[in-house]
Amino acid sequence: MQTERRRQLSTADERRETVLRTAIGAFASRGYFGTTTTEVAKAAGISQAYVYRLFPNKESLFAAVVEHCFVRVRESLEGGAAEAKGSSPEAVLSSMGDAYARLISDNDLLLVQLHAQAAAVSVPAIRDAVRAGYARTVEYVRGASGGDDRQVQEFFAVGMLCHLVVSMEAQEVDAPWTRTLTAGIRHY
Repeated sequence: MQTERRRQLSTADERRETVLRTAIGAFASRGYFGTTTTEVAKAAGISQAYVYRLFPNKESLFAAVVEHCFVRVRESLEGGAAEAKGSSPEAVLSSMGDAYARLISDNDLLLVQLHAQAAAVSVPAIRDAVRAGYARTVEYVRGASGGDDRQVQEFFAVGMLCHLVVSMEAQEVDAPWTRTLTAGIRHY
């Protein structure tokens, strides 16, 4: 009986991961406010009741999706830090920036981040998830790079500019303002 119970828990954990992965696509398309749990359930191939069995409400589901995205960001930054051509803060931050630029070429992850920031304005649970994710990520970047506050702030500021450049496909517009915004910005 105990073996059966462990198997059920494992299956629930696997389903939870499946729901999180598929929910990224659903929330990327229509955002937190425009996506229903019915749409998430359909994308995951499960019933809406089962979604609610895994997550008590849409807020907790979206907060878990946000956390899942921050985990992917952290993994990307870790890979970038490991590939750095030197150990100076500049070398490590540059390599992590390149890894992040590659990661956000996955538009679904980028869109979920943008939707999360927008929803954080009015949904406290999402605000908490975004704050917690950034807190962990800032401290990771600081520790891995050895950068000072200004360098770490600049790293995140350029990352936010990357969000803007990529989301509006600024590289597709040949104009003075887009050249100003995209100068030195890596995108894939």
